[in-house]
Amino acid sequence: MHITVDEQSCVGAGQCVLSVPDVFDQDEMTGRVVLLEGRPPADLEDDVVEATRACPAQAITVTDD
Repeated sequence: MHITVDEQSCVGAGQCVLSVPDVFDQDEMTGRVVLLEGRPPADLEDDVVEATRACPAQAITVTDD
């Protein structure tokens, strides 16, 4: 799994951070998503998929390796 984020599309809702704080964070100044781990461990993949679905701006993209 490979994750990319579109920081410009992010609206700062924080659903990704709440879902997977080991993978996503928020910029303190802008509130936009910060990707901490572009290739998460297998045990977090389901949570990342849920975070992608929960993103109101659809700013997260997940692709297979």
